[in-house]
Amino acid sequence: MRYLLALFTLLPLVSALAAPNGDPAKGKVLAEKICVACHGVDGNSVISTNPVLAGQHSDYLYKQLSEFKASKRKNPVMFGIATTLSDTDMANAAAWFSSQQPKEQGASDKALIEAGRAIYRGGIAAKGLPACMSCHSPDGAGIPAQFPRLAGQHAAYIRAQLTAFRAGDRANSAIMMPIAEKMTDKEIKAVAEFIQALH
Repeated sequence: MRYLLALFTLLPLVSALAAPNGDPAKGKVLAEKICVACHGVDGNSVISTNPVLAGQHSDYLYKQLSEFKASKRKNPVMFGIATTLSDTDMANAAAWFSSQQPKEQGASDKALIEAGRAIYRGGIAAKGLPACMSCHSPDGAGIPAQFPRLAGQHAAYIRAQLTAFRAGDRANSAIMMPIAEKMTDKEIKAVAEFIQALH
């Protein structure tokens, strides 16, 4: 019964985050014109500070674009781009990138992988830090419409986002802010390295 109540509590959240049906072919045209410089046509960014979009859930991508446009998520570059996009454009871009295959990254600092794995899989009970996999799944695939895919994401990007959540500079996730507040720089770096190597 408790699990059913939890499910019914989450249903409004899921529907609120759902993206309109997008057209991947039209999204590819947008990617070739607008997104390519930072994210690559297929969403496999080669710039470590820009996120990999390939394989990301379309609902999540649509939500982030909408929040850039509404200034709920602050980023001057993305604000400028998102304000030029219609809801249909955002849905199309989300559909395109979600249909692409992410490339394996590997770790840039292999010495940190084991520490990152321990936090990702088990959290840190003494600090009340939950395991990352409880929301983002053991393989980093995430949960569509709720939690983003993390597997293979650039470590530099993950570090920047966790640091921004911790500082309150990124405030568009009520779940992530208190989690990041419990993490040290070293723990953030270790988790980021594990996520980049995850596939």
